[in-house]
Amino acid sequence: MHRQFLQFFLAGALCALLAPASSLAAPVRDTHWVAAWSAAMDSPGPRLSDQTVRQIARVSIGGSALRVRLSNLYGDGPVTLGPVHVALRAEGSSIAEGSDRELRFGGKPTVTIAKGDSVLSDAVALKVTPLQELAISLYVPAGAAPGPSTLHNAGMATAYLTEHGDATGSTNYPGTEVHGSRFFLSGIEVAGPVERHVMVAFGDSITDGVGARQNVYERWPDHFAARLRADPALATVAVVNAGIGGNRVLNDNFGPSAQARFDRDALDQPGVRWIVLLEGINDIGGSGQPATPKDDVSAEQIIDGMKALIARAHAKGVKIYGATLTPFGGAGWPYHSSRNEQKRQAVNAWIRNGGAFDGVADFDRATQDPAHPDRMLPAYDSGDHLHPNGAGFEAMAKAVDLKWFAP
Repeated sequence: MHRQFLQFFLAGALCALLAPASSLAAPVRDTHWVAAWSAAMDSPGPRLSDQTVRQIARVSIGGSALRVRLSNLYGDGPVTLGPVHVALRAEGSSIAEGSDRELRFGGKPTVTIAKGDSVLSDAVALKVTPLQELAISLYVPAGAAPGPSTLHNAGMATAYLTEHGDATGSTNYPGTEVHGSRFFLSGIEVAGPVERHVMVAFGDSITDGVGARQNVYERWPDHFAARLRADPALATVAVVNAGIGGNRVLNDNFGPSAQARFDRDALDQPGVRWIVLLEGINDIGGSGQPATPKDDVSAEQIIDGMKALIARAHAKGVKIYGATLTPFGGAGWPYHSSRNEQKRQAVNAWIRNGGAFDGVADFDRATQDPAHPDRMLPAYDSGDHLHPNGAGFEAMAKAVDLKWFAP
């Protein structure tokens, strides 16, 4: 009897030693956690059932371990998700051999998220390098999401979906459907041996990256993260993108207003120390087609809204930098009009000279056409005269002062 038990014990131990990396992760020793990637949830989307969605996310800073945040902000009831896997991306929808890890939630492979809530996974050991692409695969069991999926609408990256079944651990992904949004995935945190800090790019569609090419990482926060990585002295600074297309300072429009989401999407990011605020264009545009009298906001109201955000950031010990509003001449109704241009100029003058921000990133001057300052330089224009293209986003990233982030 004792011999049989010993043989069984030794066999089990040998199996454990030979188990693949995906099933046995090394213990997590580093405890300095920081946000490395984010997507601000902004809308309800299609319901998934018995489907896997694999999403690609590029982290702005590396680490020895990670954890993932999933959101049910726009569900109309609880949603159950899992299994959920994370791996290093190879190419397309495939992952690197041996890098797959199953994520757990309180030690369990599935998690139920209450309506309007979010959850953070347990930590898993996986070495990631700065600007590395990860593949996060999550399975939505049949009937587990009775209502809409929670989305970040303009994902600027391809999400891969299966028609049916759990493919979370598949190296070569079998899904053939694609989508342009983020599903449930709202954040990735990484751990390292030293303390790091985060810059949050908080804004509207221009921060979100509308006008950039999909899957190319040419939004202004992407370019800025690459600038940081090129300077060894700034290796401890992470960048996360909290842009939402259509977002406003004052009123809900596409996604909750900046006032309503500022804590969740900016101040609550682990490790946040700086915020770059680029908001107000949609408040001005909305005043050109006011659905209600409160939408017809003045420059003074927009400025007061910014002052409220500045006060909230400073109360948390976070520095906040103001970005001037980029030109929109030629964008047409409801954005471009002489009245709206006067508002943009008034807001920009206050951002530059009001002394309320900790510094100014002059995105207006970085992108304007010197011959027509109310218009974007044609080389920087995505074509709609409102959103920059990749070159325009790069010019914006160069307008952010690296000295703000020096150790």
